[in-house]
Amino acid sequence: MTDNLSFSDLGAADPTTEPFWQACVERRLTVQRCTACGSHQFYPRPLCLSCEATGLEWVDAKGSGTIYSLTTIRIPVSEDLAPPYLLALVDLDEGPRLLTNIEAESAGIGDRVTIAWRRREGLPPLPVFRLSAG
Repeated sequence: MTDNLSFSDLGAADPTTEPFWQACVERRLTVQRCTACGSHQFYPRPLCLSCEATGLEWVDAKGSGTIYSLTTIRIPVSEDLAPPYLLALVDLDEGPRLLTNIEAESAGIGDRVTIAWRRREGLPPLPVFRLSAG
């Protein structure tokens, strides 16, 4: 079961992304925050995109955001995803933009979303999003 999986045990760990994937094992969405200027960023990098400082820490994100861009994928790209499915850029409430799947029949730009987790055999769960209630 992936809940007890240590990503570093998979032999595919990257020191820059390992904290993100380890948090996914615990079903926590994390982003980097600069200790110098307070900016949040995703995907993980060794320095801050805003001020170029190297003091970065991992913080939990709320797991909510707004759809910035959206497309429907209609051709098979991966065995794990049968088309059609929604692929979106989501602006997290903390600021960073995340490329992800939207688990819904339809959605629109500007829709609010919250995190969900897609189980994957032998890998950490993948953060995906669903439309927020209300």
